[in-house]
Amino acid sequence: MRIHKEGYAIIAVAILIWALLNGLVWETHEPYFFVFMLLISTPVLALTIRFFRYPEREINSGDKTILAPADGQIVTIEETTETEYFQDRRLQVSVFMSLFNVHVNWLPVAGKIKYVKHHNGRYMSAYLPKSSTDNERTTTVVEMEDGTEILVRQIAGAMAKRVVTYANEGDTMEQGGELGFIKFGSRVDVFLPVGTEVTADMCEAVTGRQTILARLK
Repeated sequence: MRIHKEGYAIIAVAILIWALLNGLVWETHEPYFFVFMLLISTPVLALTIRFFRYPEREINSGDKTILAPADGQIVTIEETTETEYFQDRRLQVSVFMSLFNVHVNWLPVAGKIKYVKHHNGRYMSAYLPKSSTDNERTTTVVEMEDGTEILVRQIAGAMAKRVVTYANEGDTMEQGGELGFIKFGSRVDVFLPVGTEVTADMCEAVTGRQTILARLK
């Protein structure tokens, strides 16, 4: 299992705390207390390491397909008004990531990065519709080869405190390329042209880079 680079420092600190804590308890010469602390601290360390896992996956690519930008569950499929960039009606598909999902984010389509903007904001639950406009978030717009523009919005959740985005305006990126990372629970919205055929279902569990969310006409 690979570990994502965003986790290197956090995991190093977690291992240090784990070692120091259990070392101090060991010095008390209380074996039952030591075993208890070991049973509590080791799963926490394991979960921290697991959170930053980076799976190797084949990309289910296609010129007209929209791939899932993250692992998680579909929580929104609706037509809405996108007010930051398009200023018109768009089809929104949202993927909610729990603490147990892989938290790497990927580009759902290939193309040129036309727009990247980070917004500071609140940290309400990413499940809530208002999180798309009120929470800390980063908006990225990709222009496909045929001129179609797709907007991807990374949104911090109640526990997430940092949205990381690697895309820069002017970059040309492949479908399934690494867009960024959100730490500790979050959501990713994708805004598509109205009329796009959605192939995913509400509450469906999706896999980033592999599940086809929709197909462009």
